[in-house]
Amino acid sequence: MSRFPRLVVLLAAAALLIAVAPSGAPASSSDGPTATASRSCSVGDSRSYGTTYVLWIRARHASCRRARKVVRGFHKCRRGATGRCGSFNGWHCSEDRQYGRGSFYSTVRCKRGGKIVRHKYNQWT
Repeated sequence: MSRFPRLVVLLAAAALLIAVAPSGAPASSSDGPTATASRSCSVGDSRSYGTTYVLWIRARHASCRRARKVVRGFHKCRRGATGRCGSFNGWHCSEDRQYGRGSFYSTVRCKRGGKIVRHKYNQWT
C-alpha cells in the first residue's frame, strides 16, 4: 500500500472520531447559567434564621443564596417555637422532627418546581 491511500484512510478515521465524539462545551442557553448539582451551603450565623440553631443547608437546582432565603422564609412562616409551615411563596415544605428533653431537631425539605432546599435545625422549646 502506498503512502497516499494510507494517509487518506488515517484522515478519514480521524474525521469520523471527531464527528462522533461528544462535544465538551455545554449547549448555550439564553437564560444564563443554571445550578444543577446538589451543594452544601455555608450557614453563616446559625442563629440569624429565626430558630435556635440552623445546623446545615443543602440546595439542589438552586443557588446557596436562594437556599438561605428559603430557610429564613420557612422560619418566618412557622410562628413560634413549636409552629409548623406547610407552604409559603410557592415553596412546599415537610419536616421530620426528633424530640428530646427541652428541644427538638428537625430536618426540613422545601420544594418549588425542580428546586429543592433542605436544612436541619435545632429548636429549644
